Amino acid sequence: MDDQKAKAPAISDPPPNQTLALEKPKKPPRNKYALACATLASMISILSDGAVMSGASVFIQKYLKINDTQVEILAGIINPFALVGSIAAGRTSDWIGRHYTIIFAAAIFLAGALLMGLAPNYAILMVGRLVAGVGIGYALMIAPVYTAEIAPTSSRGFLTSFPEVFINVGILLGYVSNLAFAKLPDHLNWRIMFCVGAVPPIFVAIAVLAMPESPRWLVMQGRLGEAERVLAKTSDTPEEAQLRLLEIKEAAGIPENCNDEVVAESKKNHGEGVWKDLLLRPTPSVRRILIAAIGLQFFQQASGIDSVVLYSPRVFEKAGLKSDSNSLGATVAVGFMKTAAILVATFLLDRVGRRPLLLSSAGGMVISLVILASSLSVIEHHPHEKLTWAAAMSISTVLTFVGSFSIGLGPIAWVYTSEIFPLRLRAQGASLGTATNRIVSGVISMTFISLYKTITIAGSYFFYAGIAAAGWLFFYFFLPETRGRSLEDMEVLFGKKPEGGEEEKVEAEVVHRGGEDSNAKTEV
Repeated sequence: MDDQKAKAPAISDPPPNQTLALEKPKKPPRNKYALACATLASMISILSDGAVMSGASVFIQKYLKINDTQVEILAGIINPFALVGSIAAGRTSDWIGRHYTIIFAAAIFLAGALLMGLAPNYAILMVGRLVAGVGIGYALMIAPVYTAEIAPTSSRGFLTSFPEVFINVGILLGYVSNLAFAKLPDHLNWRIMFCVGAVPPIFVAIAVLAMPESPRWLVMQGRLGEAERVLAKTSDTPEEAQLRLLEIKEAAGIPENCNDEVVAESKKNHGEGVWKDLLLRPTPSVRRILIAAIGLQFFQQASGIDSVVLYSPRVFEKAGLKSDSNSLGATVAVGFMKTAAILVATFLLDRVGRRPLLLSSAGGMVISLVILASSLSVIEHHPHEKLTWAAAMSISTVLTFVGSFSIGLGPIAWVYTSEIFPLRLRAQGASLGTATNRIVSGVISMTFISLYKTITIAGSYFFYAGIAAAGWLFFYFFLPETRGRSLEDMEVLFGKKPEGGEEEKVEAEVVHRGGEDSNAKTEV
């Protein structure tokens, strides 16, 4: 009998490594309903028309007989109005909901695309660009926010990267459109390029009608029953759905034990007072979140991606591709590279994490820009020689630059910004990030031609390389990892002291949802 008791611990206490293997939870299958909702919502991002403008501008300049400065203004003016659209989208989505804001964005862009395609002169073309800019601002802000709010924690990075996937699909289709219609007469080719852009908004607006509203917005309006039903469909398990609902109710100030279908006495939130809490009296954690979002969006654009997307035909011309068809063909390769890289990123965001991808991406961009600038500098200093190796190096590094951007900084700027703000501040906080993105994009697109005429095209890319290097330092020292954390936990992550037991609750939540960090599982 005593011998059996002595042997019992050996049976009940397996070695530590065996315990970890037994305790490791099985990762739940991908939620197909959440996947479908994220796909439909993210399709609004396909409306970005930067790639179309890169090819259309060549023919617009010939047909309307406008100068380089007018081309710069035409290309870049869309961004200040995207800024207006993104800020308006934050308040609109708090007022009418995320779902209807997506439909509104599609309607605005549809009007802009038709105005651009049918414009009889430069002035009307500018009006179309302004209207389209507002629609793009709405789309860029609302798609990541809706997707982040509806996605389960286990696949939030994967699903929230979808807007960037569709941005890249739109860029690729724009490049293909440019190549397909380039042979048409100059009075038709650029018009068809823009008019084709009127088709996706119609499809998106119809498809979005089948989507549910964001559960977090529903809770803010006191519609708990609807929110619970949406969470039941979009969560990995029934237990996770209940946990998410409890956290959202706590964030919205609704008692945990309140299970009414509609909270009639709830103070409905339509975005009142948000700007004060964001800009005038932010808590330390909200201030850090705001700096992180604005800094990330600033460096995403200031590193020069639009100089490639919008002006790649000019870059390839400087590299030695003189014909329109050759340079437009090379831009299609840029589109394919961007799209392929973002597809890889979508599968790595929830496995590798945001920080490793972001730092690798920024590092690759710096190296690519330095080599691109060096190659273009050699070509500029030997204008009468055909330097095939330098031309090949220039084209290759353009591809590695956009690939590096799209595997990290491109999607993560939108994923990160949409997930770090507290619930009540999320829509309008994300709109500030989007506004920053559009301001910097506008500056880059409206100054690139003037910049490279002043300091040479090689000097321009050395300049962007310096900004990208500064961005790497900002990411390294300022941005914490968000993989595996719930949206309601972000204030704690960014410095707010948790209330009693909250740290333990957060760790338990990561284990419950199949978080991928084995060390966290061991501690719990």
